[in-house]
Amino acid sequence: MSSFANHSLFTHAERPDGLARVEDFRLLTGRGQYIHDIKLPQMLHAVFVRSMYPAGRINRLDAEAARSLPGVVAVFSAEDLQGCTMPAINPLVPDVQTVDVPLLPEWRVSSVGQPVAMVVAQTQAQAQAAAELVFLDVEPEVARTDHAGDGKPVAELHFQSGATAGVEAAYQVSMLHRQPRVTAMPLEPRAALAQWDDFNRSLTIWLPSQAPARARADVARTLALPVEQVRVIAPDVGGSFGSKASVCPEDLVLAFAARQLNAAIKWTASRSEEFLSAAQGRGAHMQGRLSLDAQGRFTELTASFQFPLGSWLPFSAVAPMRNAARILPGPYRVASVDIRSSASVADAAAVNIYRGAGRPEAALLMEHLVERAARASGIDPVDLRERNLLHASDLPYTTPTGESLDSGDYRAALARACAKFGYAQERQQQATRRAAGELVGIGLAVYIEPCGQGWESARVTLQADGRVLVASGSVAQGQGHETSYAAIAAQVLGCAPEQVTVQHGDTATCPPGIGSLASRSMAIGGSAVAQAARQAQAMREAGADLPIAETVVYHAPGEAWSYGCVIARMAIDRDTGEPKIERLVWVDDAGRIVSPQLAEGQLLGGLAQGLGQAMLERIVYDESGQLLSGSLMDYAVPRADNMPNVELESMHIPSSVNLLGAKGVGEAGCIGVPAALLNAAADALSPFGEAELHFPLTAEQLWRAMKKPSETETTKP
Repeated sequence: MSSFANHSLFTHAERPDGLARVEDFRLLTGRGQYIHDIKLPQMLHAVFVRSMYPAGRINRLDAEAARSLPGVVAVFSAEDLQGCTMPAINPLVPDVQTVDVPLLPEWRVSSVGQPVAMVVAQTQAQAQAAAELVFLDVEPEVARTDHAGDGKPVAELHFQSGATAGVEAAYQVSMLHRQPRVTAMPLEPRAALAQWDDFNRSLTIWLPSQAPARARADVARTLALPVEQVRVIAPDVGGSFGSKASVCPEDLVLAFAARQLNAAIKWTASRSEEFLSAAQGRGAHMQGRLSLDAQGRFTELTASFQFPLGSWLPFSAVAPMRNAARILPGPYRVASVDIRSSASVADAAAVNIYRGAGRPEAALLMEHLVERAARASGIDPVDLRERNLLHASDLPYTTPTGESLDSGDYRAALARACAKFGYAQERQQQATRRAAGELVGIGLAVYIEPCGQGWESARVTLQADGRVLVASGSVAQGQGHETSYAAIAAQVLGCAPEQVTVQHGDTATCPPGIGSLASRSMAIGGSAVAQAARQAQAMREAGADLPIAETVVYHAPGEAWSYGCVIARMAIDRDTGEPKIERLVWVDDAGRIVSPQLAEGQLLGGLAQGLGQAMLERIVYDESGQLLSGSLMDYAVPRADNMPNVELESMHIPSSVNLLGAKGVGEAGCIGVPAALLNAAADALSPFGEAELHFPLTAEQLWRAMKKPSETETTKP
């Protein structure tokens, strides 16, 4: 059950009937068009030859046997690519230390699964057979593993604010937490189709991209072409979650080959290739210490994050380490903070933004410390939070890291979640069950979520036949832009949503934009649509002739911050350690909501991925750098029967920093849910002490925590 139904951008009278997703019929009846569905005349097929070595010097790459097979058109290696390198990354932090990375390795392989050559043939089967004949001789080297500490970080951040000199801490707690890498697991693996037009000297490339305009610029750079001679089309995209936010080496090699061969070439990744070489997420190691005075006030927070990076850096590679640091200390007032964050490369798959991108790590560290502080001080976890949460009247509030929290009521979210959960009664029932020998834990998490900065574009055209065309620079991968953007334009223009057609994902028909990532699509992309519609309406009211087309680049004056509270109850079997999530209550504030149905779907989807990270998912490399979790036989993802009963409620305090008053919603489940689940497991096991628990919370780990001596990190200075 949820309370979304009557809380949208529109009043009940204004809101279109249900705002049913207009995409659903097409997608659910097999009428969608994904890159795998696109077939062009005389289209060639590509297969990549991949390294079997985590690290090593290339002695020899021999493709002569492959080239001799029937149907093989070409084999591309580093020597054919004329020194082409990966694009530069986003310099989100000062003094980022990077080096140019070739699209294909010239002398050294640096991860298992790294593409080293590409075979192009008339059929997929011919290309696959030829790829197996490419001979690669590598002299193995010792691979750099995640968090090995044997090199200078690529990026570092340090925030220090406040002072506690002379303030004696009554309680002090600390924590250590290790996260494994995870894979995004979109239903649609990576794919690309590149076609060169020799007559027009132009390239069209179909990519499942979250940022088509940036991909266009990256392809143009690789081919040394003016950007106007490259067209990127993102058709229907079967999920991204950050993993498709940046171009990968395979995309650019394919584009290069299409031009060289004056052909159309298609590549589709297998699921095995996705496990080996697609960008991964998470993987941070974190430590924290929180001090409190005798009244339970937070006096000092010390935090350290170490994030892994792979053998090449996607555009947003340093975003997670930056976000984790800047978000602390979350929704709380803390007198003094000392926060460090760093990111270092390893001989493994790239690490990119993954749904939440540093936000989950910040929430987990802070909320786990708060729960430990509650047990150490004997103060109820809710009471302790109430003593330290910012008041609604404090906002807008400048945090110790310099961020501006725009609007909200964190205490109200906590209170509403506790009321919905029946917190006092749940604690009584917990005591009764514990007295009977059960291991039952209740875990809370109050989180905040930055929701994108900067600008986005939109064009609204009022046509002579009464229809409206919306073109957005913000592409969709399942969020429902065709529904929500049509609703926004219709509300401004006073027409029915059915009269509005939304275009996105094609750089030839849409204005250039940032794209869909960082929960920015509604707050910034939606505001751009609203502004363009207002301008078009003003032109119509001024008597301008139809058609009227208004293009805007909307700049958000600030960053919207959503927030919420998650409370989970978990039971752990004493004999087996098997965890069971018995109940989950969640109150979230995403500001003004355009479509309750879409918002609820985004929350539940994020919840499923957050649960997967906390309870099931883990990428594993051995000590030599070989991937051990290379298939769904070895990597667990949530199924329907893993989902707990979820009780959702929505608050609607509008943001003050965008036209719609909207805040992000898509990443919230990955932020609050894992922290609440970790806290519930720790609370259930608290009779055995403060064991350091790490994700995923497997039955084996929880069982072992019951069997070993207390590892309490709670001290009284």
